[in-house]
Amino acid sequence: MNSAQDPDRGNRKLVVFGILGVTVLAMASMAIGKYSVPPSAILRVLFAGLTGGQPDVDPIQQTVIWNVRLPRVIAGLLIGAALAAAGATYQGLFRNPLVSPDILGVSAGASLGAVLAIFLKMPVPVIQLMSFFGGLLAVAAVYGVGAAVRGRDPVLTLVLAGVAIGAIVGAGISLVKILADPYDQLPAITYWLLGSLTAVTRADVGSILPAMVIGLLPLVALRWRMNVMTLGDEEAQTLGVDTRLMRLALIFGATLITAASVSIAGIVGWVGLVIPHVARLLVGPDFRRLLPAALLLGGGYMLVVDTLARSVALAEIPLGILTAVVGAPFFLWLLASGKRGWS
Repeated sequence: MNSAQDPDRGNRKLVVFGILGVTVLAMASMAIGKYSVPPSAILRVLFAGLTGGQPDVDPIQQTVIWNVRLPRVIAGLLIGAALAAAGATYQGLFRNPLVSPDILGVSAGASLGAVLAIFLKMPVPVIQLMSFFGGLLAVAAVYGVGAAVRGRDPVLTLVLAGVAIGAIVGAGISLVKILADPYDQLPAITYWLLGSLTAVTRADVGSILPAMVIGLLPLVALRWRMNVMTLGDEEAQTLGVDTRLMRLALIFGATLITAASVSIAGIVGWVGLVIPHVARLLVGPDFRRLLPAALLLGGGYMLVVDTLARSVALAEIPLGILTAVVGAPFFLWLLASGKRGWS
């Protein structure tokens, strides 16, 4: 039986090759920068850090790798994978390849929470916490509006509610920016909204890991039924799927990982829109293969973007700028070439 007939075998091969590729990118990301570190030194530092020993480890290299680049690489992997997985989930649920994690207002809500915390001069952990809950509250508001509207297409209702809530939250962000101190708070707010991994620490990575695991669980566990959800509510219900419960679980998971990502990195656009398209072109629309492909491609893509952000110019470039520069032209090419890869 070949891999085309055996999805599990094909998935295993995909995951193995994907992990190898991401590992190479992670090593390259830790080596490249203003202070370059050879791969052999990276391995010595990682071994010393994991075992507690100090065999022939340069203190500067240890600080650069263990305290700066390793947390940044892990955060980049988690955030890229999360945004790509959330995008693939939203696109499948709403049967619309133009949907991204922003569709339910999660990024805007998380941004408002962080902006308010910066405006109130809160410490970094509180900024992350308010960002996280801001994203969840925005989605709860969208879903509440969708549940209150009866007799209409539930998918269309959620999308329109997301647009409206996103607009209201965006107005709130603009108001806070106007009221903020232009010499202190406004630059911090603006830079955060553009996305960055500059200040990520090991504590930050540990703070989002539980949310990432909890959010990915329903996506992974329900990936077998996601293909049925793409057929539409009536067909899925005919096949015995509780579409309302499924949609709630999948939206919860995708929202949770997106809010966790925004809480430490700010707004990183286009990842959740473009990467699922690339994954779909490579492995097809079957969500059993699409989800692991999106996770691996998203993580690898974010590593490449973050490495470029801190190495191509004297000053670090915000991630949102680079992802827009790469993502927007690629998406226009997809539209112009007619490469849908959707069904």
